[in-house]
Amino acid sequence: MNSGWENWAISIATFLPLVGALVIAFTPRERDRLVRSLGVLITAGALIAGVVMAMGFDYGAGHGLQFEVNARWIPVIGARYHVGIDGISLPLYLLTLALSFLCAIYSYRFVPSPGRTKSFLALQLLLETGMAGTFIAFDLILFFVFWELVLVPMYFLIGIWGSANREYAAIKFFLYTLFGSVFMLLAFLGIYFRSSVNGAHTFDIVQLQQFAASGGFTKAFQLVAFVGVFLGFAIKVPMWPFHTWLPDAHTEAPTVGSVLLAGILLKMGTYGFIRVALPILPDAAREWAPWIGGLAAIAIVYAALACLAQRDLKRLIAFSSVGHMGFVMLAIATLTPIGINAAIFGMVAHGVITGMLFFCVGSIYDRYHTREIAELGGGLMQKLPYLGGVFAFVAIASLGLPGLAGFWGEVMALLSSYQPAQALNTGLFRAFMVAGGVGTILTAGYFLWMLQRVTMGTLPERWRESALPDVVTVEWVSWLPLLLAIVALGVFPRLILGVTDGAVSGLMRLFGG
Repeated sequence: MNSGWENWAISIATFLPLVGALVIAFTPRERDRLVRSLGVLITAGALIAGVVMAMGFDYGAGHGLQFEVNARWIPVIGARYHVGIDGISLPLYLLTLALSFLCAIYSYRFVPSPGRTKSFLALQLLLETGMAGTFIAFDLILFFVFWELVLVPMYFLIGIWGSANREYAAIKFFLYTLFGSVFMLLAFLGIYFRSSVNGAHTFDIVQLQQFAASGGFTKAFQLVAFVGVFLGFAIKVPMWPFHTWLPDAHTEAPTVGSVLLAGILLKMGTYGFIRVALPILPDAAREWAPWIGGLAAIAIVYAALACLAQRDLKRLIAFSSVGHMGFVMLAIATLTPIGINAAIFGMVAHGVITGMLFFCVGSIYDRYHTREIAELGGGLMQKLPYLGGVFAFVAIASLGLPGLAGFWGEVMALLSSYQPAQALNTGLFRAFMVAGGVGTILTAGYFLWMLQRVTMGTLPERWRESALPDVVTVEWVSWLPLLLAIVALGVFPRLILGVTDGAVSGLMRLFGG
């Protein structure tokens, strides 16, 4: 537990981008270079505050909250400004700050049509505050506010700076997420009115977890409330069959929009399951776990088959996210410490790898002005050897090659499926494990086939005389941290598991798993 001014570092790191968005909004439009520089400096400041917190974090403290702030906010309804960090939220929080910083660097040079740099960067910063706040909120109303905050900036990022069908994709993203949020809010209100801590209702997540652990919620109520939180979180993940908004949103979004969507936004849903659904509604979680595991197993195989059918390179990467998040949800459904650790590791690894894949696809499109695999025609390694090499490396990491970041989350998810929690049907989850194994094979197949068609072979005649630049300095600067992280997490998985294990063990003791 921290005290004094250090506690407010978490608020500085979270709200500095929001303040920066306001500063950029009032910066003269003709000062374009200043606006881009402000985007980099503000996200760098938030990241530095996050790194300082990580350096001061007590990694041996188990599951207790650190850098905690618990202050009055809306006393009339009992909502409080309660934020903090533990081993579960710290990796995702730092990932949010780091990816936002790298996207700001990338945007220093690459602002998509129709320009409007001020609005583009201000929305990125607003989005960062919403994403980061979700991972530190320990009050259900505060959690919901941060959760909803991301809707507006992402809607405009897709709807204004996206591709040809951007308006359709933006509206679909907004309506799907808003639909889930309505049911999630109703569930939160139900949890509030059914809770009783010292004779009063509460939105406090920590108190609700303790109340649930003492048997405070009836099983019948939990089963009903779980439906609401499930819809809210499952749509955001997105789980099959709620996934249909994701390929459209990814395909139409600008590059940094896709990076942040894949790298952070999807993790808000899986994080919600771990932070809210499991510990506050434990009996319902046990009843729902086989259904969640089944949907996850379907998603893994379905997404791999869908990837084999894709003609658009960006859409292929988008469908791959559905499969990778299926592994995360399968791990969560096992209700075991190994599974929850695997899920968190998988979230971070997916954010790093798939974020990097979308960076690569964005740069390929900037050169070729097409994402159609057939039009690219192969030979990328001949024409742009650095870009082709980076793209191939990250694709191989995404298919789960041992020694790279994509391996550990998936293999641990399969391992936890072999021996799920005692309350679950072992045979059923081992069947899910087999489906996951089949999905792993198919994942390797579609990535290798994609690399063969894009990076290998003979360079088509139409590209031979084109003067296409290879990786430029801004791209190297924004990519190298992710490339290094892919290797570091693959070789030293304890970088994540050493942080999460104590917090996960504490959470599972409350859950009774």
